[in-house]
Amino acid sequence: MSLYFDYSRNIGFIMTITSEMIEQTLSMFAFLAVELTLLFLAISYLVGVLQEYIPASKIQAILSAKKGKGYIIAGFLGAITPFCSCSTIPFLKGLLRAKAGFGTMMVFLFASPLLNPIIIGLFAVTFGIKVTVFYFVFAMGVSVLAGYLLEKLGFERYIKAEAYEAPKTCCGSSCGSRPKPINKWYRIWLSTWSDFKKVMPYLLLGIAVGSLIYGVIPTEFIASVASDNNPFAIPVAAVIGIPLYIRAEA
Repeated sequence: MSLYFDYSRNIGFIMTITSEMIEQTLSMFAFLAVELTLLFLAISYLVGVLQEYIPASKIQAILSAKKGKGYIIAGFLGAITPFCSCSTIPFLKGLLRAKAGFGTMMVFLFASPLLNPIIIGLFAVTFGIKVTVFYFVFAMGVSVLAGYLLEKLGFERYIKAEAYEAPKTCCGSSCGSRPKPINKWYRIWLSTWSDFKKVMPYLLLGIAVGSLIYGVIPTEFIASVASDNNPFAIPVAAVIGIPLYIRAEA
């Protein structure tokens, strides 16, 4: 009787944990899906508006400065923009269409999610000023070095040609026929929505993987495999952190 009671209690406990895990996973997926969708659309639209008023030549001149200034400017631009990994992409596409330098764009791509103000603030509150300064300097250095090396190694040739072009937009049944003039704000929205539809499947897949790890893998397990007793702790922690970085604040 006692054994039966213990067995039933354990099964019930396991079912409760499983139910909680599923609930946490679904809740995180719904939260991130809504949050990142809104961020992507809002930032894409904002970039489209900025491109209406800031000439591409101006952006190109700033981020293509000689003697490494462009790399530093791009790094600090990434540091002051409160973007997570996903919302950095719309801004990056805007830089591509403005024909900014490839190396400086890569610096921005690395620095933006690593050094955004939210991350720096969390570091300062959680770990103190010394660790925060070390993190900032190291992350900035890695971002600049990565951008420089990728440019020197010729990785620009791997960017798709269509990435430099704004999506073609048309209004209603005007597609395939003589286009009707449309309001510029609506045109920016059509371009934003077109970009989002291309990214959406990959965005949702990343959110699903990150949410699954967040809801299913216990913190204690991550702490155990990433402890200083494990010689492979750093690469294991890095692999686990990749899908979790779908939301930088995590």
